[in-house]
Amino acid sequence: MNILITGGAGFIGSHVVEFFAENYPDYMITVMDSLTYAANTELFNAWANGKYPNVRTWKGDIRNSSECSNVIQIHHIDAVIHLAAESHVDNSIESPNVFAETNVMGTLNLLNAAKNVWGKPTVDNVFYHISTDEVYGHLGYDDPAFIEDTPYDPRSPYSASKASSDHFVRAFHATHGLPVIISNCSNNYGERQHKEKLLPKTITNLLTGKKIPVYGKGENIRDWLYVGDHVKAINTIFRLGKVGETYNIGGDSEVRNIDIVKDLIEIHLTNRVNDGKEIPSASTYQSYIEFVEDRKGHDFRYAINHDKITRELGWMPSIGLREGLVKTYDYYKNLLK
Repeated sequence: MNILITGGAGFIGSHVVEFFAENYPDYMITVMDSLTYAANTELFNAWANGKYPNVRTWKGDIRNSSECSNVIQIHHIDAVIHLAAESHVDNSIESPNVFAETNVMGTLNLLNAAKNVWGKPTVDNVFYHISTDEVYGHLGYDDPAFIEDTPYDPRSPYSASKASSDHFVRAFHATHGLPVIISNCSNNYGERQHKEKLLPKTITNLLTGKKIPVYGKGENIRDWLYVGDHVKAINTIFRLGKVGETYNIGGDSEVRNIDIVKDLIEIHLTNRVNDGKEIPSASTYQSYIEFVEDRKGHDFRYAINHDKITRELGWMPSIGLREGLVKTYDYYKNLLK
């Protein structure tokens, strides 16, 4: 099978590429990435130079419709795992057009290319689109978690662009019979995430002696999903998922932003004394944190119900939040050595 992974040099994409390269040596994997500021160019170059015999690279932009057609046609692509996207909410507030161009038009270019090149799809053809829980809007404190049928209610330019791309994917399935699958995941964290995101920014600031910026009072709640668990879910859906279906992927780890920051401060201080006993006081926490003006339209709470993928495909998150946070902290600590 020939697989195209778009956005493969990004945070989640790079983990997907390496998982598939190592576990499916009979797959030929083409990694397409435009290598924006958030890409891991070191990994991309390593793949280009033959790190894996079954991985090849294509430096290209999904906003270019010709490139989308060319990569699918030239490399005889059977299946697409589409992760390429602009994803930072703050950036979407400042530059919404960039998000529409990449997340909406880029996805549409890929859909058109797959439809035109594949013609009448075979059993090997699938267009697997990776999306986000943010398309569902936000929840109150006691509201039930998002399910696959939750109505869309995007509240930021980022989530609006992802919601639109989801709709185009479904439309191509209904109109053209394109074999598609969608998954919507909760907040990812882990190794290789860009420093603009909450966890790597918090850890990097701790390690470099800078204050940790926290929006508002830090009471917004997120469901945290370790990237390794997400990759396993993507693999499960790719192999076993039913065409035309949507699967929600959650981490069973709903935490207020302020509490996850405090957890990371505790891990940092425990790591520094290296005896596992030092627990910071409330005043110690405060000395590390700087509360800043809240984000515009800041969604209060996200929560994912993953019963469907667990019941139908047998996937469950396996990395607890504390274990995942320690792994993430250790990664960024080693990066700064």
